[in-house]
Amino acid sequence: MHVYMEIKVGIMARKTSLKSALDKASAQTKRVAKIAATEQKDSRVAQPPSRQGKKAITGHFDPAVSRQLKQIALDHDTTVQALLAEALNDLFEKYNSNPIA
Repeated sequence: MHVYMEIKVGIMARKTSLKSALDKASAQTKRVAKIAATEQKDSRVAQPPSRQGKKAITGHFDPAVSRQLKQIALDHDTTVQALLAEALNDLFEKYNSNPIA
């Protein structure tokens, strides 16, 4: 048994089977998913060399902490990244671990 749906094209109407319409929609979905996956893969490749092989470490703090950290970086002509590396290395040494940051 075939189920048909009517698609109007201008003045004339043509009948398309539901299976055909679903197959077409499925093919379009697969194409879109493939394009999205390619774009996502391309965005990973676009990382600067300084971030390749690195992992982000994050935390949630009061906005004042962020402002103070940025101000210290400005005052000492350095980066927040360098200050965080220094702080992590101090922490590692405190707990008798290698300073690897």
